[in-house]
Amino acid sequence: MPKRRRNLPEASAFSPRMFSLAPWYNLAMLAAESQRVIWLRSVKLAAGGEHALEEAQLMISEKAFAAFGAAGRLAMGDSPDRIVSGYRKKVRANARRLSR
Repeated sequence: MPKRRRNLPEASAFSPRMFSLAPWYNLAMLAAESQRVIWLRSVKLAAGGEHALEEAQLMISEKAFAAFGAAGRLAMGDSPDRIVSGYRKKVRANARRLSR
């Protein structure tokens, strides 16, 4: 006897079948990782000196470059989740660099 197929309701944007936690996880991790980088940068800037000035200039240029890059990727149709993933990659690289 063949298996009978159930008629499942069509998936909508708010149905549990279409819901994924991956974008929320990426956003939460970006926030947590960013807080660590902010703390590491604050310590470096508070120490003063030539390294602090270099870090401040690097921070401003990185932020501008990342914002323009994200805007361009969004305009070209990239998903917000992929853009957040790109930001996370940059934040992790900053955390590694500042932790040395």
